[in-house]
Amino acid sequence: MERSVAESFDYCRALARTTGRNFYYSFLTLPREQRDAMCALYAFMRITDDLGDSDEPPETRAAQLARWREGLLAACEGGPCDHPALPALAEIVKRHSIPVRYLLDVIAGVEMDLVPAAYATFDELARYCYHVAGAVGLACIHLWGFHDPRALDSAVDCGAAFQLTNILRDLGEDASRGRVYLPREDLDRFGIGPAELAAAGAGLARDDRFQQLMRFEVARAREYYARARALFEYLDLPGKPILETMLRIYGGLLDEIERRKYDVFSRRVALSRGRKLWIAGSVIIRDKLGLR
Repeated sequence: MERSVAESFDYCRALARTTGRNFYYSFLTLPREQRDAMCALYAFMRITDDLGDSDEPPETRAAQLARWREGLLAACEGGPCDHPALPALAEIVKRHSIPVRYLLDVIAGVEMDLVPAAYATFDELARYCYHVAGAVGLACIHLWGFHDPRALDSAVDCGAAFQLTNILRDLGEDASRGRVYLPREDLDRFGIGPAELAAAGAGLARDDRFQQLMRFEVARAREYYARARALFEYLDLPGKPILETMLRIYGGLLDEIERRKYDVFSRRVALSRGRKLWIAGSVIIRDKLGLR
C-alpha cells in the first residue's frame, strides 16, 4: 500500500537515524524542514547504494537499479510511488526545485560499480566521484539554499573531497572485493600493483611505497577540502552549519587515517558517535553565537 507523504518522511527519518553514520549527525544542524528533506535525500542515496552493493548477481542488480530509476521518475512526475521513500523524495524535489538529473546521475554512478572498479587516470576517477558524490552535493545545496552560481562547482569539489576520503578509508576492503579506485597511474608511480592491495594486510601499511602513495592521495584530498570551503561564501545561512559539520567529520576521518600512519587494513577508520555529536553540537553553539 502506498504511504502518505508524512509516513514516507517518517520512514526516511528512521532510515537516516539508524544507518546514517557520518551524515545523520550533520543533519542536526539544520532547521526541521530542511533536516527532514536531508533525511529523504539520504534515504534515496542509501537505497541506491544498497541496490548496487547487494549480493545479487550484477545483472539482477542492474535490473533493480533500472526499476528504481523508473520508480523515481514516475514519482517525480506525480505518478504512483512503489517504494516507501519515494513520496517524501518526490515532495522535496518539487519543494526545493532539485533537478532530477542529479538523482539520475547518482544511480548511474552506482551502476558504474556493477563491474570491478578500475580507473587508469585521475580524470576517470573524478568522473566517478562526480556521479556518486558531486551530484549529491548539487542536490544538497538546492535543499540548503545558495545565492551564487559558483556554488555549483564548489559543491562538486566538496563531494569529491568526501568521496576521496571514503576511497582511502575503504581501500583494503574494496580491493578485496575487486574494486581498486585509486588510479592506475598513481599505483604505477609508487610501484604498487592492484593485486598487492587486494592481498594486503597491516604489513603493506608500513611499506615505504604505500606510505608515499597515501601521503600523495591524502594531499590531493586536502586540496579538494580547501576548494570546497569556498562554498561557504555562496550558501544561504541555513546551509553553512551543516557544511561545516560535514567538512569537520569527513576531515576528521582523513586526520585519523594519518594518525594511524595510513593503516587502513587492520580495522575500519571511523570517528566515535560521541566525537560526531560533539562536532555537531559545537557547530550549532558557534552558529547560535555568530562565531563561525
